[in-house]
Amino acid sequence: MKRKKKVGIILGVLVVFLMLWFAFCGLQWSWGPFARLHALKTNSLAGNDESYALSQVQTLSESPLKGKTIVFLGSSVTYGASSKGVSFVDYLARRNGFTAVKEAVSGTTLTEDGSNSYISRLKNLDISQADLFVCQLSTNDASQKKPLGTIFPSRDASSFDTKTVAGAIEYIITYAEEKWGCPVVFYTNPSYDSERYEAMVSLLREIAKKREISVIDLWNDEDFNNIAPQQRKIYMADSIHPTQAGYLEWWTPVFETMLYEVIQNESH
Repeated sequence: MKRKKKVGIILGVLVVFLMLWFAFCGLQWSWGPFARLHALKTNSLAGNDESYALSQVQTLSESPLKGKTIVFLGSSVTYGASSKGVSFVDYLARRNGFTAVKEAVSGTTLTEDGSNSYISRLKNLDISQADLFVCQLSTNDASQKKPLGTIFPSRDASSFDTKTVAGAIEYIITYAEEKWGCPVVFYTNPSYDSERYEAMVSLLREIAKKREISVIDLWNDEDFNNIAPQQRKIYMADSIHPTQAGYLEWWTPVFETMLYEVIQNESH
């Protein structure tokens, strides 16, 4: 009886621990069975005020992106996990009048480690035509300590180790180019305290030179990162995730400028 009681206590402690862990994940990252806790935490932020709502954004009369189909692949930052599910993707699409295919799942990685990884979801996309492909350099690969890997001379998708960051990036580039024949753009997060992510950004820049793709490098953009503390408080829910204000006023102008340039260069 004592042994059964002891086992019961241990199991009870484990259950409580797991519940607390899931609650923390839900509150912090909008992940797991308690994901709604994150919404309760972030919806009241000043940067998610109704004045920044998607419905308040006006469509531009003319845009190089108008009528295009653009695929966005990413995780929580592409989704808008701390901004009521609205990200720069939604603001860009509304302002510029294009069709956005927003394939974003919070907590997922570039590296192939299951059905929700970037590569698995990319393969399952049933999109026959795209004018542009935009991919997020996921912060989750850094936080989950995924291996960087090595850049090889080959461009053959079968030669890439997709369980490494380097191999996953190259595989994604090759897949998008072969499937849609469109320009590929990767983007990074702004600067935050992560040596692992900094190494990923450097790796991406090397791959971009090899593959001749565009990178929206928010990490190394000093002007972009040089904002006042009070402004950062409005624009960011935490060190990684923007609010609606951050996406609309801080990110969208940079993405518009870069994507305009990419699509116009493609048409010449």
